[in-house]
Amino acid sequence: MATSWKPSRVGRGKINWAAELVDDKLVVTTGDSSEHLQLANIGPTRMRVGFLTSSVEWGAPSPLRLIGLSHRDARDLRATVDRERARVLEGIRLSLLIDEFDRLAVQARNWARDFFAAAKEHMHVSGWLTREFTETWATARPQGRFDELLGMAELSQHRAAQGGDVLEAIDLWGEDLGAYVGRWNERFLEQERRSFRSFFDNVERSPLTDEQAAAVVCFDNRVQLIAAAGSGKTSTMIAKAGYAVYRGIVTPDQVLMLAFNSKAASELQQRITERLAPLGLAADRIVARTFHSFGLAVIGQATGRKPSLAPWVETAGADVEKLAQIVDLLRDNDEAFRTEWDLFRMVFSRELPDFGDEEKDPDGWDAALRREGFRTLQNEVVKSQGERMIADWLFYNGVTYEYERRYEIDTADAERRQYQPDFFYPDIDAYHEHFALDEQGQAPADFIGYMDGVAWKRRLHAEHDTELIETTMAQLWDGSAFTHLRDELTSRGIVLDPDPERPVNGQPPIENERLVGTFRSFMVHAKSNQLSDAQLFERAGLLTRQRTRFRQEMFLRLYQRIRDRWEDELRRAEAIDFEDMLNLAADHIESGRWRSPFRLVMVDEMQDASFARARLARALVTTPGHYLFAVGDDWQSINRFAGADLSVMTGFEEWFGKGEILRLERTFRCPQSICDVSSRFVAQNPSQLHKSVRSSTAEYAPTLQAISAASDDHVGGVIRRHLAELNDRVESGATPAGLGGRVSVFILGRYRHQASLMPYSAEKTWKHLDVHFSTIHASKGLEADYVIIPGLTRDKAAFPSRASDDPVLRLAMPVGEPFPHAEERRLFYVALTRARRAVTLVTVRNRESKFLVELVKEQGVRLVSAGGGRSSVIPCPACSDGTMTPRTGPHGRFYGCSNFPTCRTTMKLADAEAALAAG
Repeated sequence: MATSWKPSRVGRGKINWAAELVDDKLVVTTGDSSEHLQLANIGPTRMRVGFLTSSVEWGAPSPLRLIGLSHRDARDLRATVDRERARVLEGIRLSLLIDEFDRLAVQARNWARDFFAAAKEHMHVSGWLTREFTETWATARPQGRFDELLGMAELSQHRAAQGGDVLEAIDLWGEDLGAYVGRWNERFLEQERRSFRSFFDNVERSPLTDEQAAAVVCFDNRVQLIAAAGSGKTSTMIAKAGYAVYRGIVTPDQVLMLAFNSKAASELQQRITERLAPLGLAADRIVARTFHSFGLAVIGQATGRKPSLAPWVETAGADVEKLAQIVDLLRDNDEAFRTEWDLFRMVFSRELPDFGDEEKDPDGWDAALRREGFRTLQNEVVKSQGERMIADWLFYNGVTYEYERRYEIDTADAERRQYQPDFFYPDIDAYHEHFALDEQGQAPADFIGYMDGVAWKRRLHAEHDTELIETTMAQLWDGSAFTHLRDELTSRGIVLDPDPERPVNGQPPIENERLVGTFRSFMVHAKSNQLSDAQLFERAGLLTRQRTRFRQEMFLRLYQRIRDRWEDELRRAEAIDFEDMLNLAADHIESGRWRSPFRLVMVDEMQDASFARARLARALVTTPGHYLFAVGDDWQSINRFAGADLSVMTGFEEWFGKGEILRLERTFRCPQSICDVSSRFVAQNPSQLHKSVRSSTAEYAPTLQAISAASDDHVGGVIRRHLAELNDRVESGATPAGLGGRVSVFILGRYRHQASLMPYSAEKTWKHLDVHFSTIHASKGLEADYVIIPGLTRDKAAFPSRASDDPVLRLAMPVGEPFPHAEERRLFYVALTRARRAVTLVTVRNRESKFLVELVKEQGVRLVSAGGGRSSVIPCPACSDGTMTPRTGPHGRFYGCSNFPTCRTTMKLADAEAALAAG
């Protein structure tokens, strides 16, 4: 194809030019002058076709028109110039891409070189590459379209021609830096296991497991260690502190261990001295403190004046006693408070449900009428919880009433049975109907025909001129029902006589002690979460249904008075409580008024951390170069009543930021059979974190057994016989003895009063046994060879406890758990996992706990009578946790569900006896 052109016609001297392509230029000569046009700079080619000749022209930035060409030459010129122009432009584009690639490659090489140098230096000094380190270098990574350039085929040869350092940098640039660092840390972990094998084998009494060693070596800025019961978490904490000092990551005085009580803190301090001092480490400079003592020290150093803790918060239970004294003083000196307190305790101790829920969970049975319902203070069984609230209000005020007395006019006909109004007041000859109507005066849509019944009752009273007092559910929800009822009754001559001491024949009201405990728990959470009164009242509107707000606000008014008096008592004593201390300490740290000297903060029992404790721990590690090592087990979270916020454990990263989550799943305490039963039991709650607990402990069958006593009076005898048999087995050698020829036994009670089951002079009676009683709450962290758990019954002292948290606590506490008995389930798990050899559960025949029924029904635990022999429990085939118990009816003996009247399942005597025989 031609590379030079001339016009095909030359005439009159007007057309005299020549054009040719030379070195990426279009050279056009006219006469004696030449113009050199860079192909890259001329615009798109256009061709104009004439009758005899054609022309080719280009626009800006270098306009040019060549005329007089033949049609063929014009097409050839246009095609050639366009092709060459495209070639030139592509070359320029590729050159620019190469320049951009080279520039980014240099940046990547420099970044990678600096990254590797920093990583090696960090590992030399501190070892583990932290997330903080990784995020710093991820942020410093060169920006630009490197990934796009790397994907261009035309740059493949240029990329392949780069040196090894550039290629390595390119590969690192394209990596997920977190994953890359993770692989580096994995190699480092294996290296450290080899290099520090002697340390890991000798820092504790037993060599560290691989799980424990990994937790020790992993030195990310945030590490959460989920530790199964008996998995050696304390050993891991001691080893980690020693490793950090031994390796030079931190100095001894930069290590702070925080525990939740003085006993745990003392144990940590003692173990530090015992295990680290012999290794030549400065164990005396490592600090183990309770949150409380540490908080007081922070406040003192920040302000120059160390505060005093109120004496009534330093002893277990004394805070509730103090609050009870405050309530008594308020009741004695403030009539309005006394009235509202007594009214709340007697009448409003139960939250009023919504439509459709108010007839759920009946707790009473009317044998005469053969119907279930809700037992009142006066001992009737009424049909709804709304009616019970009204009946209890009437009883509290000394109003004589009759429930569902026959109406004085005969109303029975083919369509309706005899009318029986809800309440009748004989002293004023008046009836009272409580209607299920909402704020608009309407019944629920599924109450078919209900509004017709309301209209009929109103007409009936009007026709016969009988007095009718009305209340509605809407009035109960907003509290106006009681003002209205008071006015209606007193206007007719009834004198109200409020009396909280009136003898109760039916369902007892909440005890003063338990109600005081509810207010104390509420105060702990409200102060820990720093919730103002305005915020609490706002929550009453936002977090609860509008229909329960009256009760919530009544509670909050009482709380304000109690809390204000509590604060007055603190001021008088010139003291603070624990919540004040934690909040003030966190304030000083967050504001910078106190600068922490600690770089490694280790928190024990993290599952029991409150909002305030978590905030304090977080404040200590916000500065770069600090480490948080939080150890805990959500399966053992049992202190919600004392302020524990389980979300600190289950939502660790939301609280403290991204980090490593590790597990200790090998236990050195319980045999595998107890691990399996207890793990399956607690994991029924899907919100619990997953663990696969493995045991290194030998089995001493039977590891889990259940014994049924004939009655409460026989429980002590069952325990004594069991201990005697165990003592005999140890003496005969059938059961291996421990140190000194003895084995340890815990009797673990759900309640303190169960200490009465502790045999008198047990050590003198059974010389091979060390027997001790503890509540389950107090036993956490302890262990024994054998564990006996009495009280696996369903009654007033039930396990699980029948005393559920008051819903009002939701205003100040973390969001509750929807799973039934979630914390009680964890408490039972704690009890089971105290045993190194075996657990014995003790119940009472026909009153078996729903927890025990679950173990029998779903895990095959065998329940035997106190004398041995056949199983004495039949799980209800219909409901989830009832048992079939013997009953006597009009037609003789049969078996019925223990959850009656909620569950009405029955079983013929012969079928029940066959089930028992097969059990």
